[in-house]
Amino acid sequence: MTAQLAPRIVRPRWLTLPLMIGFGLILFWLLATVAAPWMTSYAPLDMVGRRLQPPSWDHLLGTDALGRDVLSRTLHGARHSIPIAVTVVFFAVSIGALLGALAGFIGGIVDTIIMRLVDVTLSFPPMLLAMAVAASLGPGLENAAIAMIIVWWPIYARLMRAQVLEVREREHVEAAVASGATQTRVLTHHVLPLCWTPVLISATMDLGQVILLAASLSFIGLGATPPTPEWGSMISDGASQFYSWWVALGPGLAILTIVLGFNFIGDGLHDYFDPRSK
Repeated sequence: MTAQLAPRIVRPRWLTLPLMIGFGLILFWLLATVAAPWMTSYAPLDMVGRRLQPPSWDHLLGTDALGRDVLSRTLHGARHSIPIAVTVVFFAVSIGALLGALAGFIGGIVDTIIMRLVDVTLSFPPMLLAMAVAASLGPGLENAAIAMIIVWWPIYARLMRAQVLEVREREHVEAAVASGATQTRVLTHHVLPLCWTPVLISATMDLGQVILLAASLSFIGLGATPPTPEWGSMISDGASQFYSWWVALGPGLAILTIVLGFNFIGDGLHDYFDPRSK
C-alpha cells in the first residue's frame, strides 16, 4: 500500500517573500499602535530607571537621559508616526488626484493653472519646502502634517493627470461620450476607475517616506515637541548622547523596518497589478 502524498501548497507568483515580510512588519507596527500600553510594563513619559541605563532585562533598550524606558517610548511612537503618515497620504491623494483628474480631463486653462502650480511646488526640494512651511507654522505634529501635505499633493496631481490623459483616449470612453453621457459621468464611471492602480502603489510606498520626513522634521525641532514619544525627536535626543547608543537604536530600527515594510508591500502590489508578472 503506497503512502499518500501530502497536497502541494501552490503559492501565487505575486506572493513573494519580500511582500510577506512587508505585511509582517506593518502588521507588527499596527499592533503596536493599538496595543502599545500592554506590550511594555512602563509608561512612555514615566521616569522609571536610572538615566542612560544600558539595555538590561528590566529595560531591553535601556533608558534615556531622563530615565524613561526607550522600548516603551519606541512602541508608543508608532501611535504618532503611523496616524500622521496615513493622514498626510490621504489628504495628499485626495487633493492631488482631484486636481490632476480635472487638469487631465478638462484641459485648457484649468490644466494650465493647475500644472503651473504643480511645477512651482515641485521646483523646490521636498525637504527644504517642508522645513520652510513647518518653520512658518511653528513646531508641532499638526503643522508638520500640513507642510508634508503641501509637499506631496503635486506628486499625485501629476501622476493622476498622466493616467487620465491616457485613459480618456480609449475607445470605451469615446463610446460613452458619443452615447450622450455627461462629462461628470464619463470621468467618474469610465475614466477614474482605471487610473487608481499607480496612485495606490505610489501611496503605499509614500507612507514610509512620509514617516521618514516626519521624523526628519522632528529631528531638527520642527515636528513633535517634547515630551511626545516621536521617533525623530528620540533620535535627536540620542544624537546628543554619543556614548549612549541605545537611546537612538529603538526609534532608528522602527523607522527602518516600517519604511522597508511599506516599500516591500508597494513592490508586491506593483507585481500583482502588472500583467507581465502573471
